[in-house]
Amino acid sequence: MMTWLQYLLPQHLLSKLMFRFARIENTWIKNNFIAWFVKSYQVDLSEAVRENIKDYHSFNDFFTRKLKASARPLGVGLISPVDGTVSQAGNIKNGDLIQAKGKKFSLKALLDDEKKFQDFATIYLSPSNYHRIHAPLDGKLLRMDYIGGDLFSVNQQTVSSVDNIFARNERVICYFDTYSIVLVGAIFVGSMETVWQGQITPPYGKQFSVDYSDKDIYLKKGDELGRFNMGSTVILLSNTHQFDLQSGQVVKMGQSLSA
Repeated sequence: MMTWLQYLLPQHLLSKLMFRFARIENTWIKNNFIAWFVKSYQVDLSEAVRENIKDYHSFNDFFTRKLKASARPLGVGLISPVDGTVSQAGNIKNGDLIQAKGKKFSLKALLDDEKKFQDFATIYLSPSNYHRIHAPLDGKLLRMDYIGGDLFSVNQQTVSSVDNIFARNERVICYFDTYSIVLVGAIFVGSMETVWQGQITPPYGKQFSVDYSDKDIYLKKGDELGRFNMGSTVILLSNTHQFDLQSGQVVKMGQSLSA
């Protein structure tokens, strides 16, 4: 999608429409659309628990499909929370993260908070990827923030063109005692959800924060953390691990990311 056009489009309305379309259970519509999607994006359904498209109730049911336990073995140390492509990774220098070549954005703007982290990894999920998000380390949930915002596409072309895109788009920030992870919304991402809160978007709105420090919510490495509907991006933040990654590198959930 051309970048300039995204400034004009009703981003939230289009995402709401996608949310509804993805949940249509009409057999002819959902089977044909899933079949087209699998062929167009070369989705490997042999990894899924349900390999037959007819076994899915809707496109969203297919899109957030569960994989077989053997499909994503867990590596050592900090692991990738998702399947995707590394956009950028490295040290956070002077409070700035690299967005794209020649573009930076501030950690403070991303989090709308003064929290400090040393290293980051940004991973883009294309429509063809597996779209559940998993815990990269064992950890206790401390807080979750939702920050409303724009819904620009997060593909490489748009990320290279729109300033501060990850701090402009809506996002869900999950703070754990061992790491933090930012789920970034995007156009046509009809829904973001976490396992402890359920559906967060829609509705779309302003910032809210939930303190979980007095709750015993623990996720073990590899446990499901949340999921996207359609492609988007996660930003992993760490004070304990450096990321041994290259821009453009393809990663799988469970793959070791730390040096």
